Amino acid sequence: MSTEVTEIHQDSPKNGIIHSMSKNRQVHRPSRGGSDKDEEYRHHRTYRCNVDDGSTVTDFLPAERARGITIQSAAITFHWPPHPPETVRDTRNPTSTENPTLPISQASHTINLIDTPGHADFTFEVLRSLRILDGAVCILDGVAGVEAQTEKVWHQASNYHIPSIIYVNKLDRDGATFGKTVKEVGSKLHGWPAVCQIPWWEGGKGQFIGVGDVVALKALRWTTGGDGKNVKVFDLNALESIEPKLAQELRKARAALVELLSEYDEELVEKFLEHGENHVAIPPTAITESLRRCLLRNTGKIIPVFAGASFRNIGVQPILDAIIDLLPDPTEALDAEVSIGSAKGGLNRLIEGKLIVEGTDQSKAGALRAHTQAVDLVRNLRACALAFKVVNDPRRGVLVYVRVYSGTIHRNVSLFNTNLHISERAPRLLKMYASDAVEVQSISAGQIGVIVGLRHARTGDTLVSYAGTNPKAGPPAPLDSLQLRPIDIPPPVFFASMEPHSLSEEKHLGEVLAILLREDPSLQVSIDPDSGQTLLSGMGELHLEIARDRLVEDFKAKASMGKIEVGYREYIRTSSPPEMVMFDRETAGKKGKAGCTASVVPLSTSADITSLSSSTLQEDAYSTLRDGNLITISITSPDSADTPCDVSTRPLPSHLSLSTIHTSLTNGALAALARGPQHSFPLHSTHVKLTFDPATHVFGAETTSAAMSSAARLATQAALKSAAAQGGTALMEPVMNVIISVDEASLGAVVHDISASRGGHIISLNDSGTSSMVANNATEAEASVIDVRRIYAPPDPFASPSVAGAEDQLDHNNRQRTITARVPLKEMVGYLKHLRSLTGGRGTFVMSVDRFERMGAQREKVVLQEMRGMVA
Repeated sequence: MSTEVTEIHQDSPKNGIIHSMSKNRQVHRPSRGGSDKDEEYRHHRTYRCNVDDGSTVTDFLPAERARGITIQSAAITFHWPPHPPETVRDTRNPTSTENPTLPISQASHTINLIDTPGHADFTFEVLRSLRILDGAVCILDGVAGVEAQTEKVWHQASNYHIPSIIYVNKLDRDGATFGKTVKEVGSKLHGWPAVCQIPWWEGGKGQFIGVGDVVALKALRWTTGGDGKNVKVFDLNALESIEPKLAQELRKARAALVELLSEYDEELVEKFLEHGENHVAIPPTAITESLRRCLLRNTGKIIPVFAGASFRNIGVQPILDAIIDLLPDPTEALDAEVSIGSAKGGLNRLIEGKLIVEGTDQSKAGALRAHTQAVDLVRNLRACALAFKVVNDPRRGVLVYVRVYSGTIHRNVSLFNTNLHISERAPRLLKMYASDAVEVQSISAGQIGVIVGLRHARTGDTLVSYAGTNPKAGPPAPLDSLQLRPIDIPPPVFFASMEPHSLSEEKHLGEVLAILLREDPSLQVSIDPDSGQTLLSGMGELHLEIARDRLVEDFKAKASMGKIEVGYREYIRTSSPPEMVMFDRETAGKKGKAGCTASVVPLSTSADITSLSSSTLQEDAYSTLRDGNLITISITSPDSADTPCDVSTRPLPSHLSLSTIHTSLTNGALAALARGPQHSFPLHSTHVKLTFDPATHVFGAETTSAAMSSAARLATQAALKSAAAQGGTALMEPVMNVIISVDEASLGAVVHDISASRGGHIISLNDSGTSSMVANNATEAEASVIDVRRIYAPPDPFASPSVAGAEDQLDHNNRQRTITARVPLKEMVGYLKHLRSLTGGRGTFVMSVDRFERMGAQREKVVLQEMRGMVA
């Protein structure tokens, strides 16, 4: 028996109503971009769009539509199901008078969707979006499977403990293999795929026409060539008569799903026993709740997998239902991480007043009083939000995207920036629909919105609204130091010179570069001290190309970009004797005087600098590792210049604390290490030893932080020059950890090109079905948890018998292989085009900075000649 459902989720009656909670979801696409999608939301209209037509709502930039990829993250807010029902019901309240067996998705919810790039050059767009989301949907290509960039993005989501589900797209294309992709999810993403849908191929080997719902034990068939609204639903009995093989596979998939969930959910085991150990008899709602519980535990072991072909409008509504049914709402997500003073913890603990108590030195007798004071202090905290994106809109001005974690931000409220310690007013608030916007009066907790007109807010800043004090002064201490977990900015690996066409354009270029850097902090600008050139650094070739296009076309900057160069490092060959420098200078009418002794020692490349044990340092010495260099600070005893003195007996002036001395001297050494003595590249693998003698290097109130920093800088520079004069310096180059995905037929050519032509070292060769070394250097222990042979996956009808029989016997030419190698960054410039020519367009790669390695004499000579323009 079949049931015709017209305009599913749009005209059918609803028992629920708009839920007060919102769900945020993240969409990831394969690394090469161009994943088709059908996004429906109702805001007076219904939008249907796809990448092929260049009409995707969230890809609205001209460069995105021209290239067919996502370049910047874009947010839209919509309701699903689209029509708000007419009565209000709390779908999560078990005492609700409505039918408790209905899934959560029957009630309309607000979804904040952020579409992020898939290209490796725009990793920061993914990172800052993941930072503020509660759930993620990872879209896979049913033909390509799990690609290298997918692994990297999945790991990034795991770092933030974001519950994620997978949608296998493009199953309507030739060569689509759902079963193979499911196996790769387990082997490469290191989780157990919970197959919630299986593809419906017409007649078993025909075209892709629908999906089998493993949870509900139904089959959904979409009208061929339709708009996705007309769906026929078949129960298991009706399916037996028209597609008996699909019905049989659906029963098998249900059994596998129940068995998998039972390993992680005791409640489902009880349901299984209650229904006579019959996998099919378990109610769909029980399985949905089990999936939800497994996801909310954030173990990453259970990965729900869904199927579809968005370009044909197949499978779109079920995946939207799954977002509501499985992913958490803001009240169920992990408590937001915050720091306040020296204390770190969750935002809810802060609101309860416990975090401030934990961060203060209170006796047991005063703990209750301190808790009461903390609660009173936090009571006036009206809102707390994180700015995760800044956009310069030509029509609206500066748009600051925020995620509100507590309270409500109202229009015209004063917001205190705890990072910059300044207050700004929020004159306008917007809800974004990609490039369109609707003005609102407030943004409540759990929501994503936009504040217009903030002049200073940057990506990663924490914004708070506090009542009862002068808005300009901000909240009282320690709330003025409240900061949500910041957004990590990856270091740039490519840079190019930016030259204005004339001196008159130099000021304008600096202004637009400042705007561009505020929008995209993964870009960096520096001035070469020798040539005076403006250097623009980024995450890759495409990243810098897009930045150049924006500067020239959007901001009308009259400038040109030079050749993309690689950032090298310089290292010293020999140690230097101690160099003592006395800084004595008057700056801005204030006298500063301090001394410092420095020496430098080269660090061995065979030693792991990051794991250098503090036991090798002098006892009572302070050390820190910065940018591949080790800085050690020793404060000597007044009795013996070679003996460190005890902290409690150091004769330090009252205005100089131990931490102030450490910070000042470290900053001075870092300033000296930023410029090599011979080639002007930053230093690497250098151990700077600073000695500070309070008896001879301190001169009362004249010894300020700035004076100590200057003394450390001059002493370190003198030591570096001495070492360079004795043994010279040499260059180090960045070496990348490269993961390349190719087919078996292209493997030999790619390996030869890497090892022979590009000076790389092959680390490993893996089958695509086996665990590969992902960009985050996942350990073998993590990769070996999943036994691929235990993973259930439906057979792929178009695969060869060997593939359908066993995943370890893939077709020789079409079998995907993964190459892990270390290659100098210079040799990877322009590599994507070359890789595509070697593999017929099927090869992909992702890379991350592995380390800096010393160059051979001949290679260093060639590089220096190229930089001096002696080699074309």
